[in-house]
Amino acid sequence: MRHKILLAGAMLALAACGKVGPLEPAAGQRLPIKPLMAREAPTPEDLLAFDPQARPERVDELLKRSQPRKADPFDLPPPDANLAPTSPTEVTEPAAATTGPDNAEEPR
Repeated sequence: MRHKILLAGAMLALAACGKVGPLEPAAGQRLPIKPLMAREAPTPEDLLAFDPQARPERVDELLKRSQPRKADPFDLPPPDANLAPTSPTEVTEPAAATTGPDNAEEPR
């Protein structure tokens, strides 16, 4: 029991030992220089902010409200088993070859 209390206290002390305040550059360091086309030098908060391309907004809700769908002319039911097209293996007559290396030569 005593171990658990000491462990919980150590974890609480470790979690509480962080600096809370505005960000500043390290001692002896400066902030980056102002970019050429910028009006002013960026602040530390600006440097830590993500641009929209790096973190785009997430959109989970595609429909805001329930709406009936429009009729889709291409949403057809599957064909009946008797009306389905035949497979190419069921062809009884082989097709005549009109091109290829055997027919490439012409008589002179």
